[in-house]
Amino acid sequence: MITEQSIREILALYEKHLWILRRVLFSEDSTTALADKQESLFGGVSVVPSAIDALWFSRVSKPDTESWEIRHLSETPFALVEVADSGMSEDERDEMLRTAELKMADMIKARSIKSN
Repeated sequence: MITEQSIREILALYEKHLWILRRVLFSEDSTTALADKQESLFGGVSVVPSAIDALWFSRVSKPDTESWEIRHLSETPFALVEVADSGMSEDERDEMLRTAELKMADMIKARSIKSN
């Protein structure tokens, strides 16, 4: 499991590059382990129960588009990026993000199988 300090470093790096923390996905283990740190780590961003531990960030990437990046919280980090155009409805955007979450979960599972 990733440490509080590592999460702080990730948050600082993304903030430096003008990304905004939008969502926090935490497994039951991470929710329990970091329960008393969530407010100081994430402020008002809600923590959503999930099968994976990840952070969603977004920023305007070019006119009429917003990039969303989901960053897996692990010792071997990786991220996936999705781009939402301004014409998308909130439901369409949320479906796109959910699809990225499922893809990340599949990738994590595949990595776990390979390492065993």
